[in-house]
Amino acid sequence: MGPAKIRCLDTLRDRQIRELSAVLIDCVEGGASVSFMHPLSGAKAAAFWRAAAASVRRGERLVLVAEDEAGTIIGTASVILNLPENQPHRADVAKMLVQRSARGRGVGAALLAAAERAALRAGKTLLVLDTVTGSAGERLYARHGWQRCGVIPDYALWPDGTPGATTIFFKFLRPEPRVPASSSIRYREGSVRRRREGRSTGPRGGRGSR
Repeated sequence: MGPAKIRCLDTLRDRQIRELSAVLIDCVEGGASVSFMHPLSGAKAAAFWRAAAASVRRGERLVLVAEDEAGTIIGTASVILNLPENQPHRADVAKMLVQRSARGRGVGAALLAAAERAALRAGKTLLVLDTVTGSAGERLYARHGWQRCGVIPDYALWPDGTPGATTIFFKFLRPEPRVPASSSIRYREGSVRRRREGRSTGPRGGRGSR
């Protein structure tokens, strides 16, 4: 099987909702802790994706899909854009799902990279997500430059009802600006020169106070 095709959906049509529902059900059946309990009905899965489709239409969410050579959806990832107004630079990555039969071929990594690019195009520079502690997802995010914040025990239930821990991750999509070394040297030299000349560096002389 060739590499999966990754694309961002402008709309979710009936066929895509059916295929996304099948991926979600497959992942839950396989034990994935992704907000749903086992068994997950087709109706409940479809209702989730219909709500996601409405969110896409409102500009609140991006839904990316991975398709096989036949055009069937085998994986998905969402970028949640609808966050509080004091967080305009941030988005959440959610519902990173790959059908069990398609795993081990780089589909998850391709979806993650595409989600990061889509978020950046949407003007987001900080992404946050959570994943099951000790899972393949946790290892995937760590390999691709995501930073662990910590672990929350008993955060959510596994599909069979047992509690499980989650790990919180974040990633800056653009490096923070750095002061050039030459500027730093000039600043230090200027500070030394002012001290030698007896100039005050604070409101009351001597060292600056907070």
